Amino acid sequence: MTTTAAPGDQIVRLMQVSQDQRDLEWIKTSLQAAIALELSTIPPYLCGLWSIKNPNPGEQAAQLIRGIVIDEMFHMGLACNMLSAIGGTPQIIAAVPTYPGPLPGGVRPQLTVYLSGLTRKYVREVFMEIEMPEEPLALAREEGPPTIGAFYDALSEAFRQVQPAISMNNQLSQSGIGTNNLEPVEDLAGVEDSITLIKEQGEGTSTSPEAPQAAGEFAHYYKFGEIYYGRELRQVNGKWEFTGDVVPFPEVYPMGVVPAGGWPNPDPPVQGLLQTFNSNYTAILQDLEMAWAEGDEAALTRSIGTMFSLQGTADELLNIPLPGGDGSYGPEFRVTT
Repeated sequence: MTTTAAPGDQIVRLMQVSQDQRDLEWIKTSLQAAIALELSTIPPYLCGLWSIKNPNPGEQAAQLIRGIVIDEMFHMGLACNMLSAIGGTPQIIAAVPTYPGPLPGGVRPQLTVYLSGLTRKYVREVFMEIEMPEEPLALAREEGPPTIGAFYDALSEAFRQVQPAISMNNQLSQSGIGTNNLEPVEDLAGVEDSITLIKEQGEGTSTSPEAPQAAGEFAHYYKFGEIYYGRELRQVNGKWEFTGDVVPFPEVYPMGVVPAGGWPNPDPPVQGLLQTFNSNYTAILQDLEMAWAEGDEAALTRSIGTMFSLQGTADELLNIPLPGGDGSYGPEFRVTT
């Protein structure tokens, strides 16, 4: 079967396909949706990180968020490799979301993802909601549509059922993505390990907030929880609680919430910075698409370098007050034509 679904609720529709109908095309469509999901988390997390005034290695919140951003970049690479392994071609530019807006595919449809400077509210209602586990161990969640983790579980089961052939064509390698090394998946066991790693780094397991395949670090949801609650996660009498050492909330630039369509009528200097940022962001996406379309590891390396260079322009924007003085500008993450 070939799955056709509206982009807005594609993952919800994919999850509604009966298990015995989840064929190779279902897997390809799901992996493209996974790419969109992983990509969608990077801009909001970067806005939170860059709004921290002194994001040095001693700043605990900055260190936590920076590690999560790098993990998400790695997860997108894993999804791209898995799609390439079964004969698909990752579509990166088509996967770019619009902010503010929902997560791609209809996952957690009550959530609106927006771009803003770091606040406790932003951490709780965006970051932690994105990473919400099926069974959180330190905060209950309301019943509702499937989480990202449930979607990855379904994808893993489909691989086991379909047993597609695995090819090395156009898969990429990249070492030193934080503590992660991107490597081609060579067989179905490698696919399952990749999916498990993505899921566990985001939400942990049903019995532990740690990600076993990630050297036992806390999963993203719980790292964000430490920033929100201002305390490290600890196990007390067999129960996980945010009652450990203090995690100070950092001093931040008061970046406003980027409105739909971007900042309205900015002054020429601001407009120039926004254009520079958006052009470089677009170049990153183009390099990523080229990298997996052609198996071009140089393009992947270039895209990662450009991603980290974006911060300079973002810093300039964050230091410019909005008209009326209510907060500051920040990056829009818009694709230029």
